[in-house]
Amino acid sequence: MAIAANPLGFFHLPPPLIYCLHKVRNWNSIASAVQFSAGPTCVIKENSQVAINYTKGDDELKVPEWKMFNSKDLGLRTASITKPARLVLNELRKKGYTVYLVGGCVRDLILKKTPKDFDIITSAELKEVLKTFPRCEIVGKRFPICHVHIGDIIVEVSSFSTTARKQGRNFSRIKSPYDCDEHDYLRWRNCLRRDFTINGLMFDPYEQIVYDYMGGLEDIRKAKVRTVIPANMSFVEDCARILRAFRIAARLRFSFTKDLARSVRHLSSSILRLDKGRILMEMNYMLAFGSAEASLRLLWRFGFLELLLPVQASYFVSQGFKRRDERTNMLLALFSTLDTIVTPDQPCHNSLWVGLLAFHQALVVKPRDPVVIAAFSLSVHSGGSLAEAVNIARRISLPHDPSFNEVLEPGNLHTNCSLLNEIIDLQASVEDALSKMAEESFVSQAMSKHPQAPFSDLVFISFALLMRVRKIFDCVSRGKRGIVSKRGSRTDYDSLAPGSLNTIRRMFARIVFDTVYPPKLNLQDG
Repeated sequence: MAIAANPLGFFHLPPPLIYCLHKVRNWNSIASAVQFSAGPTCVIKENSQVAINYTKGDDELKVPEWKMFNSKDLGLRTASITKPARLVLNELRKKGYTVYLVGGCVRDLILKKTPKDFDIITSAELKEVLKTFPRCEIVGKRFPICHVHIGDIIVEVSSFSTTARKQGRNFSRIKSPYDCDEHDYLRWRNCLRRDFTINGLMFDPYEQIVYDYMGGLEDIRKAKVRTVIPANMSFVEDCARILRAFRIAARLRFSFTKDLARSVRHLSSSILRLDKGRILMEMNYMLAFGSAEASLRLLWRFGFLELLLPVQASYFVSQGFKRRDERTNMLLALFSTLDTIVTPDQPCHNSLWVGLLAFHQALVVKPRDPVVIAAFSLSVHSGGSLAEAVNIARRISLPHDPSFNEVLEPGNLHTNCSLLNEIIDLQASVEDALSKMAEESFVSQAMSKHPQAPFSDLVFISFALLMRVRKIFDCVSRGKRGIVSKRGSRTDYDSLAPGSLNTIRRMFARIVFDTVYPPKLNLQDG
């Protein structure tokens, strides 16, 4: 009997929401809130390291007027703050300390997006935070902060006194705001140390005030990513900000300012100096939190895919992809499907997206029959039930997406034996692709196809991670007996983030199947 529906019963989720600025309600209210209260202009000398809004030829550099906003006018509601963050805020507040939400969480709340996490800054010393919470530790030597454990959630808490002692930028020539009290000065000084203006917002949920010292709200309105200090200086100070800029722009669908875009291109090779673990962390933020497709497109547009994922960059070249190409391909489609499953507060383990990269590369090297791909994903889903996977795959009547070069037209796999051999061969190809991801010589060979790009033999995916990914697929060659589940279930995000093997296998299979047999295509044909 032909199967006219998804054999795994996967939930076909809607495509990822494109959070555009027009989705934010009450922008007229926000515009009026800008006039709520304006502070004085802060002047910075041209040679200062903290120059803001730099214009060549100016004798002085000016920071934006600092302003206060009524949080209700911005649409911020304390109900949007998670319980762990509220608990930390309340406990510190009870002890008489001032507390603020700071950074990206404030930006996301204004945009009606779910924050990845909530960061808090307080007037309390870190040792006082340590005394307040039973499960708390101070982490970081250069820039120490507190990790407060509330259940399985970690809330990061920094102290004004600690951030004031941070080394780096020279504040000696900065003229502080006029007629401001001690609290205004501490907030202003802290915001000057941040990376991007849209991350320089502070929210007092008790007084219901948002403080904007860097013009962050205006940049949110313009959908722009802008550095607090000139971009070339900011990226020299910390080249990891380049990758954070990609991550933020991709997630918010914001564009770079001209200054930032120019500096990103000019300083691109500086990211190769970063610790490999840091690069893996930043790539995971891009690919595991719901904005993978947009991140890949942005990295390709600015020439960073050649540096970070040169094998995938070579694939883009082979597809005739231009830097601003709006078309799609199978690699982008796989990660677009992943984006429908994960979110900033419900991410996946990095083994899932590494597995998708290896699987796709195996298909690039040797395209496959859609029935082979379906049977392979079904076998992974079940943990190795090859016989059942073959039987189900042969009964699939769904149309596959014919636009992918990696997927052949259905061939002459007349016998189960021939299909089984193809499945085992695909599994071997995936493992081979995984092995090559750890070979510097293979990566540098891929880079040779891009002579205009800086040389790189960067391998940031650790051997331990590759071994973990290998376990996703080794069940196929073992051919373990089992039953393929025909009914899907809700995604278990509690096990997806830490990388439960069974959950990762099910999610991998779901992504592959929904990419090769897209629900929209099935509905159109029906």
